[in-house]
Formats: sequence, structure tokens, C-alpha cells
Amino acid sequence: QVQLVESGGGLVQPGGSLRLSCAASGFTFSRFTMRWYRQAPGKERALVAGMLLPGGRRDYPDSVKGRFTISRDNAKNMLYLQMNDLKAEDTAMYYCNAVYGNLVYWGQGTQVTVSS
Repeated sequence: QVQLVESGGGLVQPGGSLRLSCAASGFTFSRFTMRWYRQAPGKERALVAGMLLPGGRRDYPDSVKGRFTISRDNAKNMLYLQMNDLKAEDTAMYYCNAVYGNLVYWGQGTQVTVSS
């Protein structure tokens, strides 16, 4: 059974940091391109960070570049998102995504709220 389980979300003040985790199971994690997406109320789901291989190319939109870092540990089947200098506009549900060919998996999401 394929599972992506996100954790690490919560309430944080502006300027603070959070580290999101995504535990993967039920598929060959190392083969998949892994990404983080987020969706704020009333907005479409948007890419936050993408990564194919450990140490490989990472993609970030300008809105988070320099503040967010994606990483993965294939030995543990884990994906991470380190988020620094958080802003109110980063408030959203964050989702883990795995893609390999026509196989696409999503987690259930973890809520991040940035507020003073």
C-alpha cells in the first residue's frame, strides 16, 4: 500500500522556521522525483520545491528561493523541507508528491500557519 505521510507542520511566528517531513512507503522511493506543493485557501496548489536525486538538481519558485531547502534520505525513505524566515504568505497546507512515469502519489498534507 502506497503511503506518503507528512508531518512537522504547525503554528509559527513570522521569521521562524519549520522542518516538514514526508515518510514514504509502498513504492521504490529512490526512483521517484519528489516534490513539495502547497495550497492556500482559495488558491490553486503550487510547487514549493522539487528534487530528483539526493544531491541532485533542486527546483524552487522565486517566492521561496533562499528560504526553503528540500532534501531526501533514500535510505530512510524520507523527504524533508526546511523552511526558514517564514512569512504570512507561506501559510498553507503542504503536500508531499512523488512521480515516476505515469505514477503519481500524494500525501494528505500538513498545515503550516505563519502568524503573530
